[in-house]
Amino acid sequence: MLVAAALAALGVWRRQLFIVPCVVVSGVVFGMCYGSIVSSGLEVYKPLVGAKIRLEGTVKEDLSTTAKGLVVLQIDHVRYESKDMPGAVWVSVLGHPDAKRGDRVVVSGKATAGFGTLALTMFTAKVISISHPHPGDIGRVVRDWFADAIRKGIPEPEASLGIGYLTGQKSALPPDLATALQIAGLSHIVVASGYNLTILVRLARRAFIKASKFLAVFSSGIMIAGFIAMTGLSPSMTRAGLVSSLSLLTWYYGRQFHPFVLLPFAASITVLFQPSYAWGDLGWQLSFAAFAAVMIVGPLFQNYFFGEKEPGIVRQVLGETVAAHVVTIPIVVPAFGLLSNVAIPANILIVPLVPIAMLLTFIVGVTALAVPSIAEIVGLPASWLLHYMTFTSQYLAGLPWAQTKISPTWWMITAYVVVLIVVCVYMQRKTKFSLRGVNIVE
Repeated sequence: MLVAAALAALGVWRRQLFIVPCVVVSGVVFGMCYGSIVSSGLEVYKPLVGAKIRLEGTVKEDLSTTAKGLVVLQIDHVRYESKDMPGAVWVSVLGHPDAKRGDRVVVSGKATAGFGTLALTMFTAKVISISHPHPGDIGRVVRDWFADAIRKGIPEPEASLGIGYLTGQKSALPPDLATALQIAGLSHIVVASGYNLTILVRLARRAFIKASKFLAVFSSGIMIAGFIAMTGLSPSMTRAGLVSSLSLLTWYYGRQFHPFVLLPFAASITVLFQPSYAWGDLGWQLSFAAFAAVMIVGPLFQNYFFGEKEPGIVRQVLGETVAAHVVTIPIVVPAFGLLSNVAIPANILIVPLVPIAMLLTFIVGVTALAVPSIAEIVGLPASWLLHYMTFTSQYLAGLPWAQTKISPTWWMITAYVVVLIVVCVYMQRKTKFSLRGVNIVE
């Protein structure tokens, strides 16, 4: 801590470019100290590993289902033998418990070591009791209420896909469709991610900008708060909400946030909120990698190959898709040992239509609440579009060459990252393109 404070003081005293490494080292040292304190706090779970225990906690996220049909709960605010415990616990159970995000559950089973950001795991545990606090998670209640209305006008599995677009609720997808979306590299469009939120923020900003700049920012802020309330504060949503909010504020005041400043600034704030994101949360790592791709690599690609001409929707989606795919490979391939060969064509065929699908799905939900008798008729366009999307994703995922198994070594990953950085530097030097003007809300 003394070393970190001294280096930080040096950065404040001499605000010059060659001092930047000192500030970075100061932040890393401080982060390691803070992270070690949080990590050591999870040591209380070690004596429980291998024992049959009983825990009480709050369901942190929407329930999901494993490939073997087990229902997964992530619980936080854990209590064990009347003691409050830190961190979160991963629990898989048989059957389909009537538990939702925000409910309190009591589970019993054999404890095993945790993984990633999770302090402990319990496989095939038994749910002892479930309590539903009143009013509970308001955002989740509103989301489920609106989702039920959508299902009155759109059949399954298309309804679940449309709900996933609108609210980021991936858990409602049928297992075969969820698997197809994963193989086709399309999971990012149905999880609580920055892409869904960016569409809503851009829509709100463009809808109200002619009235006033303040109204545009206010409506976009309502979109951000409402979407996060419905999806929950997951690592990817923490990043997306923070980045969108900062980008909106800088746009409102006529300022520009350089991506190389915005990226580490947002990362440091989220890690300060939860240090375990940095060392163990794959979703957080992928979220920031994709953000870097869209804000840095994508614009460089566009400017290098097409010049300063503003890209249309197809070229923009193509550029962002290729950039995100290329940048996330060093994280995805070592983690899963698989590389999607159909991700780029799948994204080109489906992603440009996602905003239209979101709008049509929203119209169906409003109609089902106002005039239920005509919901199925109004839902036909949405059903046709969503059916095209499900068919396309399942067809591409079913191709025998849709995925490739890869077992890369550390030096292969390092070489790939170095080559990617060199290519980006070359493109920037060649085009003299300034990244300072890039803003995700415009």
